Amino acid sequence: MKVKFYGVRGSLPVCGREFEKYGGNTTCIKILREKVNRIAVLDAGTGIRNLGKDLMAEGVSQNIINIFFSHFHWDHIQGFPFFGPAYNPEQKIGIHTMGKRKITNLKEIFTTQMQKEYFPIQLEKMGAQFYFFSHGDKETIHGANVKSISQFHKFQGGSYGFRVDDENVSLVVCTDIEHINGIDKNIVKFAQGADLLIHDGQYTPEEYEKFKGWGHSTWEQCVEIAIMAKVKRLIITHHDPDHNDKFLDSIEKKCKKIFPDTMLAKEGMEISV
Repeated sequence: MKVKFYGVRGSLPVCGREFEKYGGNTTCIKILREKVNRIAVLDAGTGIRNLGKDLMAEGVSQNIINIFFSHFHWDHIQGFPFFGPAYNPEQKIGIHTMGKRKITNLKEIFTTQMQKEYFPIQLEKMGAQFYFFSHGDKETIHGANVKSISQFHKFQGGSYGFRVDDENVSLVVCTDIEHINGIDKNIVKFAQGADLLIHDGQYTPEEYEKFKGWGHSTWEQCVEIAIMAKVKRLIITHHDPDHNDKFLDSIEKKCKKIFPDTMLAKEGMEISV
């Protein structure tokens, strides 16, 4: 399994020389299952634009491109209208949610953000064939075992983390999560023994005192969970838009002193799991 980061920023995209190393696009992750040569996408922040360009340039062809959503805050869907394969009439695209969400009309989320007042091309005119799926907590999808877990995030329905067990390896992604009353032991259990944990670490402990209740974690909490869950590697993502390259470098050094197999996610970074 390979994981490639196309967007690692939280809240809103940023640009400037001080953000070149880590990148400025919002959350989007590509997961490649190598044995079956299938890709899946997690979230559609602005990073999905470059993902789409790469897929078209590489001539990637599969009957359906599946996009899974942790939740539907703006920074996790804002790139969807710019996803190139969505304009190909021969392409099928699956829009997936998991968990016990109270979403009565999944399609409506995307038609609303692309209605004519907000965007010149409406969903039904993009061209691709769209399919909408709402799964439970556990599913087998194209041979991979996928689980979800409810996370505290400040909006109705919260957010959901994912665990993918496939090809004898395990990947856990927990973005937009807050450990509101200390480390959530359910998350520790969910991530137990994972080969790779990708976790939201938007704040420093000092910043968290100001932003408690906003739905995000600290880098210290990420490291603590990695140790408690005995994961092999940790990647911290969803970087705050005010955290420049120099600042993030300093955070990564602090993390490595406690849990050496830690990295901060960088746009374009590809990891074998």
